[in-house]
Parts: sequence; C-alpha cells; structure tokens
Amino acid sequence: MSSVPDEPPTLPEAPGVDPAHPLTSIRRSIPRDWDEQVDLFAIVKLDSGGFVRGWNLGAERIKGYTEDEILGSHFSRFYREEARRRGVPDQLLAAAQRDGHVEDTGWRVRSDGSEFWARVTISAIRSDQGQVLGFVKIVRDLTGEKQAADERAALQRTFAHDLLSPVTALRGYLDLIAEEMPPDHRLLRLAGEASDHIVAMAQTLMSDVDSASERGRRHATLDLVARGAVALVLPGDLGRVRFGTMDAVPVRADVLGLRRAIANVLENAAKYSDDIIDIATFETDEGAAVRVRDHGRGIHPDDLATIVEEGRRGRFAVDTDGGRGIGLSSVRRIVSAHGGSMRISSTPGDGTTVTVTIPRADDEDVPAAGAVSVG
Repeated sequence: MSSVPDEPPTLPEAPGVDPAHPLTSIRRSIPRDWDEQVDLFAIVKLDSGGFVRGWNLGAERIKGYTEDEILGSHFSRFYREEARRRGVPDQLLAAAQRDGHVEDTGWRVRSDGSEFWARVTISAIRSDQGQVLGFVKIVRDLTGEKQAADERAALQRTFAHDLLSPVTALRGYLDLIAEEMPPDHRLLRLAGEASDHIVAMAQTLMSDVDSASERGRRHATLDLVARGAVALVLPGDLGRVRFGTMDAVPVRADVLGLRRAIANVLENAAKYSDDIIDIATFETDEGAAVRVRDHGRGIHPDDLATIVEEGRRGRFAVDTDGGRGIGLSSVRRIVSAHGGSMRISSTPGDGTTVTVTIPRADDEDVPAAGAVSVG
C-alpha cells in the first residue's frame, strides 16, 4: 500500500516570478520586443497626431511596408482615397480619444495599392494625468473570411431568386384557376397559402442577404432610392402614390437593401389601406429621412411596441391580408445596419406613418447601433 505524502511537491519557480504577484511576474517575463514577434496581427504605434512611431513584423507582413519605409508617415496612408476625403481616419482617432478605444471594419490599402478587408481596433494611450500620448492600432487581415462570406451570400441570393421566380409564377396560375373554381375552394386556398409562405421565405432570404452589414455601399440620393422602391412595389399603379417633398439628400448606403426596406414599408401601406399613400424624403437634424404615410386601418396602440418583432402582425390583421409579419422586422435590421432609426406612429382608423432616417453621406461616422421608437 502506497503512502500519501503530507505535502505536495514543490514546483520549480521560473526566474523572476514572484508568486505573491503573479500578474506583475507575467508582465516581467514577457520580452520587451514581444509585439515585434507577433506576425498574425499588425501592431502599429501612433503618436498623438496619428503619425507612425512603431511597427511590428505583422504590420510589415499585412501592410507591405518595412519599418524604415513607414515610420513618420500619417496612418491615413492606409485608407482609401474616398475614406480620406470623408475624414474617416481623423474621426476614428477622435472616437478613440473620446471613448478610450474604437473598432472599425473595412477596406484598407497595402503598399502596392492592393486592398484587404481589415478589422481594426485603435486604443488611446494616456499619461497618469490623462493626457493622450498616442495610440496603439491592432489590425487583422480578414480578406479570406470576407471572400468566403461574399461567396456564401452570392449563393444564397441566387438560390432565393431562383426559388422566387417559379413560385411567383405558380401563384399567378393559382389565381387563374381560382377564376374557374367555386369561391373559397378549400384545396385551392391551402395551395395559395403554401405558395405565399414560400414567397415570404424567399423574400426574407433575399432581405437577409441585402441587409448584411459588411455589404459594399455606394453614394446615392434618398429620393431616387425611394422612387425605385415605389416602382418596385406599385409598378402599374403609380397614381396611388402621392409624392410630397422629394429632396435629393445624399446618402452612402447599401442601395439595394435600403430600397428593399422602403419597399417593405410601402407594401404594408398598400396592404392595409385602399387610399392614397404619401411619401416624402427630406433632411432632419438626424440625417436623411423618408416618410411613408397611409390612411388605412392603422395599428392598435397595444401593438406599437411589438409590431417590429418578427412574426408579429398586429391584432387588426386578418387572414386575407397575407404575409407572415416579417416586413417591419426586416426593415429594422436594414436600417440598424446603416446606423439609422425607424419611427412608427399610428391612429386606428386613420392610418400609419413610418419614418426611416439614416446618416447623411457627409455626416457619416463610425456606425452606431440603430434604434426603433414608436408613438
């Protein structure tokens, strides 16, 4: 029978390690040039003005500059010309100085002019008195991950489109058959509901792809995006829409996704009212806004707080309306991805007003989380 020792064996201590202060000891055991030995991440040290003062092996590998080539250059050199014109580098430094750190994901430029998709964190370094001495910028190259995500999104978009086309045609054939059948035929009604469900699923699939936050954006004016949504929803019934103020407010947006969001609002307005639909685009203190107002049945006051949740249709909805309560939730996702907000107000029997606001193109900063308010 073996005996149990009274005390556990004593392990040898690493040189310089103080068991009473393990964190301090770990810090002391890290070599001073640790950041130079990391090559998975670019670690860039900036002074308070944004000029490069330090450069590790990872930065050389990812960005393509040697330390001698880049020291003393302003870090805006790594950004696209368009981003520099919009002042993005200075905005990021200001955010890091204000909040302690800032994160950003987007295209960056290598020394040879090629571009890569980067996730960037910039942290402010302060003195004991709180003065900003400089910044540490950590960059990871995610180009491979983005390419894979783009390929998946393209496949998803193609699948949704290929699914939507034949099902839409099937729905048309069912409508033609209904003209020859007795009203409220049970099997025909069930087939119609099934086809509507598939159409809604395909549209949701396309909306999810179009609203992805990493999708490329381009400059446009909000009035043209809104007019495109009207043409998409009511191509043969433009007389039903009354255009109000249609200011050409500049935006930088995922145009297809934003158009789909406005189209979803218009679809609801057309579905729940038989009267004129008013639409307007204009500028507010918050940015570029589009407002859609119908004069239909409205939303019950108790449903206003939940109507944007997926699957919620509201208590005024009836079976013959169609749809599955995914339109406004899709709008919320797209608008939030643009750093914008959606406001809904409604009076039962008098109609509903939905106002979507996103940042102006020349006011765009690091996107903030979107918000939804109702009233």
